[in-house]
Amino acid sequence: MESSDLRSAGLKVTLPRLKILEMLESHPARHMSAEDIYRKLMDSEEDIGLATVYRVLTQFETAGLVKRHHFEGGHAVFELERGPHHDHMVNLDTGEVIEFVSEEIEKLQKQIAEKHGFTVEDHSLVLYVRPKGGKKKG
Repeated sequence: MESSDLRSAGLKVTLPRLKILEMLESHPARHMSAEDIYRKLMDSEEDIGLATVYRVLTQFETAGLVKRHHFEGGHAVFELERGPHHDHMVNLDTGEVIEFVSEEIEKLQKQIAEKHGFTVEDHSLVLYVRPKGGKKKG
């Protein structure tokens, strides 16, 4: 994504928007909270406040540039909207978010909806996982 993506989404190109977009694109973890982005901006000595980060992320979400996820036990995280649908697994021990695609799961969801007289318009599947052999905390 680049500044032309901001313009085509109807957003004015500003330094905070460019920096936050760059942060989302370049960070190895594709799912970042507003606080993660803010800390990374502070580490790079960017003078962008947390309220601005939240505001820009909300604008990006409204414009369809990012997707917001609310994974259980954590705050909202954002990822760039990159087209093809994928689902998520959240490692309960580390908080790591793993993306996956399963044609079988997609097909099964459609079959279940059709069986009940519906068509799937959208969905979100999150599996909360632990490594095999790992002990449950608490």
